[in-house]
Amino acid sequence: MKVPKTTNRFCKHCNAKTEQKIKVVGTGFARGSMTRGGGKIRAKLRGLGIGIGNLGKWGSKPAQAKHKRKSKTTKKTNIMYTCKTCDKSKYQKKGQRAGKVVQE
Repeated sequence: MKVPKTTNRFCKHCNAKTEQKIKVVGTGFARGSMTRGGGKIRAKLRGLGIGIGNLGKWGSKPAQAKHKRKSKTTKKTNIMYTCKTCDKSKYQKKGQRAGKVVQE
């Protein structure tokens, strides 16, 4: 996906259409190490893998290869717009999934 470096958009701080810089930023955040789905070993040491019932990711299932676990082939990217006159930024939260994001 090709993204231009600047564009004209409405800036709510200037209350007018201004030229804005476009920056492609990554999405998401790192899971906590103590959460149940976190990839670290400390959650298992907390005892989340013992007990009665469904143990989730620590249940009785065979180990899988690394490439079999991954399901997504691309990451979502977000776009941040920065106004050139007032220098305030607007973060567009809607992520777009594209193989490669290139700024022209």
